[in-house]
Amino acid sequence: MGYCLMRITRYQTKVVRVPVASGPVDLLGPDPALFFVLLTLETDTGLNGISYAGFTNHLLVPALNSLVASLAEQTTGRDPVDTESVTADLSALAGSGAPAGLVTRAVAAIDVAMWDLKGKQCELPVYKLLGGFQDRVPTYYSGKLWRPYTLDELADTASELVRQGHQAMKFRMGAETTVAKEIERMKVMREAVGPDIDLMLDINQGWDVNRSITVGRKLADFNLYWLEDPIDHQDHAGLAQIADVLDTPVTAGEYHYGLAPLRYMLEHRSADILMVDLLRVGGITQWMKAAHLAEAFNIPVVSHLAPEYLAHCVAASPNGLTVEWMPWAFPLFKEPPKINQGMLELSQLPGFGLEFDNESIDRMEIK
Repeated sequence: MGYCLMRITRYQTKVVRVPVASGPVDLLGPDPALFFVLLTLETDTGLNGISYAGFTNHLLVPALNSLVASLAEQTTGRDPVDTESVTADLSALAGSGAPAGLVTRAVAAIDVAMWDLKGKQCELPVYKLLGGFQDRVPTYYSGKLWRPYTLDELADTASELVRQGHQAMKFRMGAETTVAKEIERMKVMREAVGPDIDLMLDINQGWDVNRSITVGRKLADFNLYWLEDPIDHQDHAGLAQIADVLDTPVTAGEYHYGLAPLRYMLEHRSADILMVDLLRVGGITQWMKAAHLAEAFNIPVVSHLAPEYLAHCVAASPNGLTVEWMPWAFPLFKEPPKINQGMLELSQLPGFGLEFDNESIDRMEIK
């Protein structure tokens, strides 16, 4: 049976405020919440593709919603299978404004919705359309263990995550006034989880090169899985220096928009592991290009946020290492993915296997 042409006929966007039960107070404020633009692309076949742009605040979400709606309108009459053509045309409409900022996030949301439609049209999960390298992927928990936690909160929360079956988890440092206090946080974490749990440490660009090397060397005894974003993401030379000196792998890349800076990082060995953000890179299409580019440099790739979508990309990539288990967007969906003992088994439903939870969304929608 040949391919049946499909056309996008209309779109719908909604803006929602999603409360975050446990979040980085230093980033989200005392009443933590994230704002999303939800997108639905409808077609003449009756199939719908869903996605979102978001992880933003109340100041930026109106502009993001306007961009998503304006660009989605330009897809009317287009075949969503043509992701390369459609996203290239949308980016071109922005001229010198892409790839960067909200434009790239808006294009990414449209790209993801089109991949959802591709899978539904072909009656295949997206990870199989992307190559289907594996159908199970490891995850690491990333939704707690924030920088403002006291040492007791850190230990109690980490221990509870181990009891829940998580085999790996990420915590944050970078706010302590002395090296000794930083090391104490690391010691508390390792003692709380034991020797067999993989620990990832995220600095969120909080150190400089000297601090990264000084503390990083002292952290070697604690068997970190990786050290993430120790310094400003634009300091490629500094990241390369840190990666060269430390035994602990350096992970970076999430802050970059588009492919060009990721290619530069790889060429200059600024990271041992490449972390790629779904919305900043430009969607599923561009995420997979970044993964293949990293593969050519023999560099593993990991996801940033959006596990309900990016698990498919990691599963389709031979160099896919692990999926960030960040549940912030899960309230948007009826049946978000689940994990067992840290492993995520990919849904065999068409597309991403997701459906918006309209009752929940109605309560969170900003009208």
